[in-house]
Amino acid sequence: MATINLFGASGHARVVMDVIQSQGNEVGFLYDDSPFCESIFSAPVVKASETCVEGPLIISIGSCKIRRIIAERYAHLSFAKVFHPTSIISRYAIIEDGTVIMPGAIINAGARVGKHCIINTKASVDHECRIGDFVHIAPGATLSGNVEVGEGTWIGVGACVKQGIKIGKNCMIGAGSVVVSDIPDGVMAYGNPCRVKGKFVC
Repeated sequence: MATINLFGASGHARVVMDVIQSQGNEVGFLYDDSPFCESIFSAPVVKASETCVEGPLIISIGSCKIRRIIAERYAHLSFAKVFHPTSIISRYAIIEDGTVIMPGAIINAGARVGKHCIINTKASVDHECRIGDFVHIAPGATLSGNVEVGEGTWIGVGACVKQGIKIGKNCMIGAGSVVVSDIPDGVMAYGNPCRVKGKFVC
């Protein structure tokens, strides 16, 4: 049994805590620069600025940009990776440190998921997908085979991505979108078919 600390004490932290405990592990401290509460599910919340943050750590913050900032700040620490027992992860998939795989998510053979990603509830990442660091695949999103998602991109709830598509870095793909053509870096895109609507400032 391992003890894993979290950085971030919000609604997302509650789900990450549940994943950790479902694995039979324990949550130690929740660090937060601006805590709104003293504890979550009996785990104490402490100000990161007033204590020594220790690993192994999971950054339990939904924002891709903020996860990157915190990961860079504490790059000297060790980071855990956690998978809910109801997730299905191929033995031939690669999942890097700091990533959380939520209940019911599927990661198929040959897929590679980068550091500090969130593969959220019932999201599906099919064979040979390449997911960059700090990506968030929202609940119910489906990536067909051989999809590439660039660093820091958010794929919205229920979005569907056709096989072989490349989505750039630091993008926002809107909820329910159907992505059938490549998406460049740094844009907000949505719709069926998904089209670029403007720059995305993350």
